[in-house]
Amino acid sequence: MDQPDGGVAYRTATARTLDWVDGAIETTDQTQLPHRHHRLRITTVDELIDAIQRLAIRGAPALGIAGALGVALSAHRHHDGDYPRAVHDDARRLAAARPTAVNLERGIQAALLRVPDGPDAVLRHALAHADADRGTNRAAAVRAAELITAICPDRPLRILTHCHTGRLATGGRGTALEAVIELAGSGRIESVLATETRPLLQGARLTTWELHTAGVPHRLCVDSAAPAALAAGMVDCVVVGADRVAANGDVANKIGTYALAVAAARHGVPFVVVAPESTVDRYTPDGRGIVIEQRPAHEVTSVAGVPVAAPGTTAFNPAFDVTPTGLITAVVTEDAVLPGGRPAPARADLAGRIRRAVTTVPGFPDPSTVFQDLRGVYATPGLLAEAAAAVAAEFAGDFDHVVAVEARGFPLGTAVALAARRPLVLARKAGRLPGPVASAGYDLEYRSDTVELQRDALPPGARALIVDDILATGGTFGAVAGLVAGQGAAVAGFAALLAIPGLAGAERLAPARVALVAGSGA
Repeated sequence: MDQPDGGVAYRTATARTLDWVDGAIETTDQTQLPHRHHRLRITTVDELIDAIQRLAIRGAPALGIAGALGVALSAHRHHDGDYPRAVHDDARRLAAARPTAVNLERGIQAALLRVPDGPDAVLRHALAHADADRGTNRAAAVRAAELITAICPDRPLRILTHCHTGRLATGGRGTALEAVIELAGSGRIESVLATETRPLLQGARLTTWELHTAGVPHRLCVDSAAPAALAAGMVDCVVVGADRVAANGDVANKIGTYALAVAAARHGVPFVVVAPESTVDRYTPDGRGIVIEQRPAHEVTSVAGVPVAAPGTTAFNPAFDVTPTGLITAVVTEDAVLPGGRPAPARADLAGRIRRAVTTVPGFPDPSTVFQDLRGVYATPGLLAEAAAAVAAEFAGDFDHVVAVEARGFPLGTAVALAARRPLVLARKAGRLPGPVASAGYDLEYRSDTVELQRDALPPGARALIVDDILATGGTFGAVAGLVAGQGAAVAGFAALLAIPGLAGAERLAPARVALVAGSGA
C-alpha cells in the first residue's frame, strides 16, 4: 500500500482503467494500441488535458473518471498554495478539453463539491466514482442485452457496432461493447461487424482488439461500407454508445453514427444506444444544443504522420454527430430503457394486428359482460411471440420472474418467460396447486374468485412481472400482486394483451407500470 500526499492509503495495483498511483494518474495510452501497451503516468493537469485532447484517454465514462481524478490531482498539487482557487481554475480548463462529452464536466463538478473537505476527500470521491462506474456499466449492458434479445430474431445475431465502447472507454468492461460480449457469453452472437471509425480508427484499433481478447467472432467494416451491409441484410441490430443524450432523446456520438441510424431505419434494423445515466443531459432540450467538437485537420490530411492530401488542404473533421431520437429504437441506461421515436421493426402495427385478431362476443359468460375471444391471436403464426417480445422489451432489466395468471394468462406469460429467459411461476385457481399455498380473493366484473400461489414460488427480493391476457377491473392483478408481496418479492409491473375500456383497471393498479400490447379492446 502506498501513501499519497496527505497520508491516506490506496491500492497501487487495481483493475481500474484509470488509477491513482503514488500521487499521479496512471492509465493505458489508447493511441498506442493494439501494437503497444504503454502506461501513461500523468502528474499535472496540463498533461491530463493533453492526454484527453489527443485521445490517449477517451470514452464518455472514462472521461468522467478522468475529470474527477484531475480535480484530485490539482487539489493535491495546490493544497499548500492557492487553494481552492487554483483547483477551480484547473477544473475550468479541464472541462473545456472536450466539450461534447457531458461525463467529463459532470465528473469534474461532482469532485469539486469535495474540495472544501481537502485533497484526500476529493481523491476518495474520485476513486469511488471509478469503482462505481463498473457496476453502472454492467447494469446498462445487461439491460441492453435483454432488450436486444427481446426485439431481435431468436437465433445467434449479427451485430454492427461503431467506434469503441469497451473496457478502455469506461471504468468497467464497457457499455455497448459489454452488451455484445454479454450476448456472446450466452451464445447469442454469430458475428460482430466493427466499423473502422475514422480518422483515428478506434474501431479498428480498439474494438477489434477487445473482441479478439474476448473471443467474439468479428470482422472489420470499412466505414463507408456499413450502410451497404445494412442494405444487404447482414445486420440484425446496430448497438452504439453515446457521449451525450439530450432531454428529448437525441444522441451525440462518434461521427458516423447518424449515417448508420439513417441506414438502419431505411432497412428496418433496430438501433440501440447503451450509455450510463450520467450521459443523459436533461438540461439540454435537444440535439441542437449540443456543442460538437471539431478535430484538427491533420488527423484527416495525414495517416500515421504521412501526408495523404494535397498541401494546404483543409478538412471538415467533427468528432461527433447528433442522431435524432426519431431514428433510435431505444437508449438503455443502468436504470431504464428509454424508448426512442422509432419502434422495433417487428412491432410495426402490432397493436392493430392483435386487435384485428380479437373477436368480441357479447353476453358471454354472463349476459352483462362482453367476452374478448383471443383464439385469433393464438392462431396467427408468430403473433403471440411478437407480443411477448414487446412485453419483454418494455420491462427489460426490471424483472427476474414471470407470474402467469390462470388460465388465459398462461399463453402470454409462458411466451414472455421464454422471450426474456426468465423463470415462470403459475398463479392458479383455488385447489389446483399442491403443498402450502397462499390465497387471495378478488372480484371480477361478473363474479368473485380466488387465486393461489405456492408459498415458496418466489425467492425474497425477486422482481415479478405479472401477466394475464386481458385487463378488466384489475382485481385479478391486484390479488396476485398481494400474493407476490407476501413472499417478500416486488411487483415489477403488469402486462396484458389489451384492456377492456371503461373498467378503469389500469387506474386501480396505479402507480404500478401497466403494459398493454394492444391498448384497449373494442
